[in-house]
Amino acid sequence: MKPELTLHLMDTHAGGDVSRIVTGGIDRLPGATVRAQMEYLRDNADGLRRLLLEEPYGIPEMSVDLLVPATDARAAAGYIIMEVMGYPIYSGSNTICTATAVLEAGIVPKQEGRQCFLLESPAGLVQIEATVHEGVVEAITCEGLPSYIHSYQATIDVPGLGRVTYSVAYSGGFYALVDAASLGFDLTLDEERTLATTAHAIVEAIQAERGFSHYTLGDVGPLPFLHFMGPLELVADGYYRSRSATYVHPGVICRSTTGTGTSARLALMHHEGRIKPGDKLETVSLRETGFIGQFTSVERKGEYQVIGNNITGRGYVIARSDIVVNCDDPLVDCGALHHLLSSRHR
Repeated sequence: MKPELTLHLMDTHAGGDVSRIVTGGIDRLPGATVRAQMEYLRDNADGLRRLLLEEPYGIPEMSVDLLVPATDARAAAGYIIMEVMGYPIYSGSNTICTATAVLEAGIVPKQEGRQCFLLESPAGLVQIEATVHEGVVEAITCEGLPSYIHSYQATIDVPGLGRVTYSVAYSGGFYALVDAASLGFDLTLDEERTLATTAHAIVEAIQAERGFSHYTLGDVGPLPFLHFMGPLELVADGYYRSRSATYVHPGVICRSTTGTGTSARLALMHHEGRIKPGDKLETVSLRETGFIGQFTSVERKGEYQVIGNNITGRGYVIARSDIVVNCDDPLVDCGALHHLLSSRHR
């Protein structure tokens, strides 16, 4: 293998969450679906994720989205999501960023006004609606995964915190939903580190006590996420706003409120009878950025009321670059990349 390799990137962010889009330099992956390709990366070639999220190239707070050819002819492109905790099958902020990158890279030509296209995620096809004004991608609306409340108002003893009340939603991963005020939080930026420490303690306690199973997917692993909820404010008829903060990994509170976190909150609002189809929730982050979630439908699946929803946000391109990977660098493990790198580098 040659000592220097090149990866082509477009760095983006939505709501403050940076998504690094890999647009070239990676061989085509084996697998009949994007989900199977994700599983190949996870099980056989995790070096790309670690390379781009660890020093000297990245930080754990970022995400990486690898563009791949769609395996469904209806989709314009496929994408695989990589984060510090692993390979989520779906993410709202990453989808917003990937859709923006697909338009900015010309994979889907921009059309003035509103345009629709499909992307293929590991969770399946995702409907995208983009709003373009004078050549600028001003908004992306993407489908959220079908979301539901698995457990409502459970309690758990957490070392150092005492008895904590939480609900559990599934919205692409299992989320603990916790009222921020009940733990003394106002959800302001100065609380970020304490929020991360508190969330970690709660998640660890829940993981030690119980597991969760999706009604069709089965065991999807231990509960990884926690969404702190601020008070609901009715801004207009059918339009709510709430401060929010989403924990995803030890030490990491997302810069945005996250799309899946917003979907989880919508599921809880429906469970409590607070919203009707068509209603919207704007979640506001510690950095005053936001996403808008809309509750679109509800369907009973066994014992669960599963809601349809979509998420609207804006992605920004912050860099276009080629990363030079030097295999002689002691901080780089090229052995973990040999499955992936374009044959022209070998």
